[in-house]
Amino acid sequence: MPSKVSCLYVLTVVCWASALWYLSISRPTSSYVSQLSVPAHKTVKAVKSNSTTTFSNIRTRPLNPHAFDFIINEPKKCEINVPFLVILITTTHKEFDARQAIRETWGDESTFSDLSIITLFLLGRSTDAVLNQMVEQESEIFHDIIVEDFIDSYHNLTLKTLMGMRWVATFCNQAKYVMKTDSDIFVNMDNLVYKLLKPATKPRRRYFTGYVINGGPIRDMRSKWYMPRDLYPESKYPPFCSGTGYVFSADVAELIYKTSLHTRLLHLEDVYVGVCLRKLGIHPYQNSGFNHWKMAYSLCRYRRVITVHQISPEEMHRIWNDMTSKKHLKC
Repeated sequence: MPSKVSCLYVLTVVCWASALWYLSISRPTSSYVSQLSVPAHKTVKAVKSNSTTTFSNIRTRPLNPHAFDFIINEPKKCEINVPFLVILITTTHKEFDARQAIRETWGDESTFSDLSIITLFLLGRSTDAVLNQMVEQESEIFHDIIVEDFIDSYHNLTLKTLMGMRWVATFCNQAKYVMKTDSDIFVNMDNLVYKLLKPATKPRRRYFTGYVINGGPIRDMRSKWYMPRDLYPESKYPPFCSGTGYVFSADVAELIYKTSLHTRLLHLEDVYVGVCLRKLGIHPYQNSGFNHWKMAYSLCRYRRVITVHQISPEEMHRIWNDMTSKKHLKC
């Protein structure tokens, strides 16, 4: 007889498919709405944050107060076991297939029997009530979704990442390491855990690594990465890690979050994190295992990396199944 969780999962998949079909034929995709939008009405389970608990030593008035409530939260996720690694994955409401593929492959929290791994998906609030309801239902089944009441949009990716930093600092500050990545990234967990983070060694502090980029602002308004001069007048960005995937020691989460409260917000999330790191005097380490582009699959090639970009849910399953079933093969 099927379990209750299995039945709920099947129901969720069916509901997601129906909702997305309905939205595709009846509603246009909402345009960008900035963080200055009217705060969300609490249509789903709200968890009030107590900002004075963890960050009480901030005395000056914040430039970016991050005054958003958790609409969906998992505040007790770290209570049973202190996690070795917290994985924060930015996603959008319609990407249920991507989230499920990650849950069933590299994001499976039970992959390592000797280590506690926590996987969380980060979202803002959709302008579509149907999608908000679907994500709430998904959350009640999997308990791995965090939502704050800012508008979910490309230009608010920075707010998503800061939400993740805030969550780690508030609810999971004893964790050893944190990874931030996206829902179209494949992560080689063996390389990440055993070759990069090395659980048997003493945890690092003030540590940040990924694919380091040294570049400057693009002033062409047609570019996806356009940066207005009045928002960022400097000709060079500080070194920053590609937002497709970076790893840091958990103490850095609170440092970045606190620093962000007094740092002018930028819509380019990875650049903004780099700006905060510069203020903190933390230099990100280059690691060639982080790839911010798509790579054609081969078993030996993917064994050498930590992240690969632009991987579909179907590819995620194929790559994971092939790599896990052929661990005995040598390259």
